[in-house]
Amino acid sequence: MIDVSTPKARDKFYHSSAWKRVRKQVLDRDHHECLWCKKQGRVTTAKTATLEIDHIKELQYYPDLALEPSNLRTLCHDCHNMRHDRHRDKQFDDETFEF
Repeated sequence: MIDVSTPKARDKFYHSSAWKRVRKQVLDRDHHECLWCKKQGRVTTAKTATLEIDHIKELQYYPDLALEPSNLRTLCHDCHNMRHDRHRDKQFDDETFEF
């Protein structure tokens, strides 16, 4: 099972070749569009927003589904933040922060 129990472990996971490979597969499958925006009739692509991969069943509770494409979907940064109830006043987001 993939270790995602600490910020350091999650960082290692998000920089792994396995994650990068599955992330690309999901982006390709979803035509590089935010699925929530698409559902609302908007087209949001990497040209207009930052696209992120969302774990439908959250990573911290279902690490066994971390690399399962059926548990992943493409969302833009704004929709991903809404989905996790993250607000702009927060300074750090370990899912998008890059070193």
